Amino acid sequence: MDIQIDSREKARAIRKIVKTFDESGVKYFFSKLLVGDYMSLDNPRLIIDRKQNLQELCGNVCQQHERFKRELLRAMDAGIQLIILVEHGQGINNIEDVYFWKNPRKHEVRFRTVNGKRERYVVSAKAVDGDQLYKSLCTIRDRYNVRFEFCEKKDTGKKIIELLGRKNE
Repeated sequence: MDIQIDSREKARAIRKIVKTFDESGVKYFFSKLLVGDYMSLDNPRLIIDRKQNLQELCGNVCQQHERFKRELLRAMDAGIQLIILVEHGQGINNIEDVYFWKNPRKHEVRFRTVNGKRERYVVSAKAVDGDQLYKSLCTIRDRYNVRFEFCEKKDTGKKIIELLGRKNE
């Protein structure tokens, strides 16, 4: 198997993934991809877009919605099946588990001093929680023909090989 890795992937972030490719005898090279981060030359119509956790995905879906939507449309227009692989772990094994996710930004409490008094505040009470993100992901899945897969960081390389190695996806 030969895998093309998007040249915009940060070397430090994918060190373990590349190590897994080496250990598995998977050949790879770096070059810019139209969408996503990983593509097998055996099936260029199946591409994986890696997200480091649900917070990154949440940022793409909410704060960077227009840019993210353009990428999804580019994939659809090119006839590409896009798989978004989320390296979240911690009990998030499928899209349904996202519903119960608690966004740390919404629930993180900090303290600050105002006029000499210490007061408590929530970092971002307006942050999106799991139920809202789940609904958005279901809409994206249905509207843009996107698959969502989940894994732990330590298994990302194996999961990429597994997903790109499947035939007739």
